[in-house]
Amino acid sequence: MNVKQLQSLAAKHGTPLVIIDHEIIRRNYAAFRKHLPKVQCYYAVKANPAPEIVRTLYKAGASFDVASLPEFMTVYENIRRLPKAKQQDFIWDKIIYANPTKPKETLLALDQYKPLVTFDNLTELEKIRRFAPHAGVVVRLAVSNTGSQCELSNKFGCAPGEAVDLILAAFKLGLVVEGISFHVGSQCTNFQNFVQALNAAAAVMQEARQRGGHEIKILDIGGGFPAPYNEHVKPFSELARVINAEIDRLFDKHIEILAEPGRFLVATAATSVARVIGKAVREGKRCYYIDDSVYHTYSGIIFDHCQYPLKAFRKGKREVCAVFGQTCDGLDVISQSELLPNLEVDDLVYSENIGAYSNASATWFNGFPPAPVVHVNL
Repeated sequence: MNVKQLQSLAAKHGTPLVIIDHEIIRRNYAAFRKHLPKVQCYYAVKANPAPEIVRTLYKAGASFDVASLPEFMTVYENIRRLPKAKQQDFIWDKIIYANPTKPKETLLALDQYKPLVTFDNLTELEKIRRFAPHAGVVVRLAVSNTGSQCELSNKFGCAPGEAVDLILAAFKLGLVVEGISFHVGSQCTNFQNFVQALNAAAAVMQEARQRGGHEIKILDIGGGFPAPYNEHVKPFSELARVINAEIDRLFDKHIEILAEPGRFLVATAATSVARVIGKAVREGKRCYYIDDSVYHTYSGIIFDHCQYPLKAFRKGKREVCAVFGQTCDGLDVISQSELLPNLEVDDLVYSENIGAYSNASATWFNGFPPAPVVHVNL
């Protein structure tokens, strides 16, 4: 989206503002399918659960990874009017509930839909058997997250050495283990994480076949596909080549492979626009205050360990500045070293590539509402 379009939308809708370009979402989805043609693309709804985004990806043919009942229902809205049989086919074939720990109330609500759900321990397995006996189950492995922006294996996943015991326990309880999953960590730039995880999954599948005679039908390679936030992130095509080679080497051609990209699909699709509401000099450094914050669109700075460089529409010599959010909290620091020209109150700044884990985790802290969202190219 060009500068004039951003300025025009900010003038029309005011600030702060988040602008989501659905043409970029469609482009990212097409790139994922092109480079990983054997992998079914399940959008990780948590990255940005806007119903408009879910609708765009639904129309493009995507599947969905949900991690809560509200996320499931956001997807379900797109199939609500389908005949019951087609609804059930979609849920079974194109939705996975990938949160390994679920409240019993959620399982009770999901059971009627016969969903595919993940687990990583015996307690969860017994809970699924009691409250969602019609579900298919997927065992999640803990794998290396080294070099990923956000680690997940410290919270989720069983040790690969325990996986087959859990698989056998599931079948003994009368459940059907449909697949094996893993997650290499969010924004994974260490491609060896995928290599190691794929090898671990292949070994578990082989052991399940040898010990119990069980053929696992599904391999879920999770998320972690990196968004191109800067020039240091290797192209997605390079990662895809690594994954494709390992899939061809390790797995039968009939296995169903799915992945859960979130950030990769939506990060580059959004731009935030904010207004300078204050200006000061502190210890010799120029400081700006904007009408957004780390409790709002810039929440990814806190929760996602991400940085979103700010740019100005005003031209001029740039110098190192600090940028603070609008709240009264000292934690509300957007950047301590941003290169910006000399700005005045009411000037606008913007941040690109802010579509994932940003407004999705915005709050109402200090009484400030989340930034309005404008969708373009729907």
